Amino acid sequence: MLIGKDIYKAYGGKKVLTGVNASIEPGQIAVLIGPSGMGKSTLLRALSLLDPPDKGTVTVEGTVYTYPGENNGSIPMPWPKLTVVFQQLFLWPHLTIRKNIALPLAMANGDIKNDGMDEFITLFEMETFVDRYPNEVSLGQRQLAAIARAIALEPKYLLLDEITSALDVEYVSKVLGCLKRLRERGMGILLITHLIGFAKSAADQVIFLDNGKIIESGKPDILSSPKSKRLAEFLSLVDTAI
Repeated sequence: MLIGKDIYKAYGGKKVLTGVNASIEPGQIAVLIGPSGMGKSTLLRALSLLDPPDKGTVTVEGTVYTYPGENNGSIPMPWPKLTVVFQQLFLWPHLTIRKNIALPLAMANGDIKNDGMDEFITLFEMETFVDRYPNEVSLGQRQLAAIARAIALEPKYLLLDEITSALDVEYVSKVLGCLKRLRERGMGILLITHLIGFAKSAADQVIFLDNGKIIESGKPDILSSPKSKRLAEFLSLVDTAI
């Protein structure tokens, strides 16, 4: 499992996460929702250890990282077992889309699994632009490339930060279908989205984060019948489309 326990994080004295507990099981899709600026992306960065917690523990498949702690430097980082796609995408501008996908594979495995890479190029219909450079394609196409790059690594846990924000409804549906297939293969997935319809369709677990705290979590039916007043207020204001 991927487990975050008592996670605290602050920037410049401002508390962003205060005692957050979250766990992602293999073969499960967990969806993280909540208002903007309330700690969702910070939680992903903390769980991925790219920006570790100020305080708390993160456990990845039994390996425990404790903060603050002096021994974490001797423990291998969990990449590519745990892989993240952020809104910023972080594609290398001097490489084609195909090479952007291929390079992390070579770094992780010493070779390139062309079959796995080609599967997602085909799934996302990237054939027409995969040999172009990032500045030659649309933002939505760059998002697809970043998703394909992460999935091709075959991580055990995949963290996704608003990865459908620039996609049209058809491609959102394709991404949803892909995530469900990955769940069937045993991958644990945590994704942030503002699309409540997408969350209802994708989630095994829904986590509502507000003001640095988890206010409510549970099965997707909490999106139809929230128990907390704060979640009910939030849902009344957001987009329900897929």
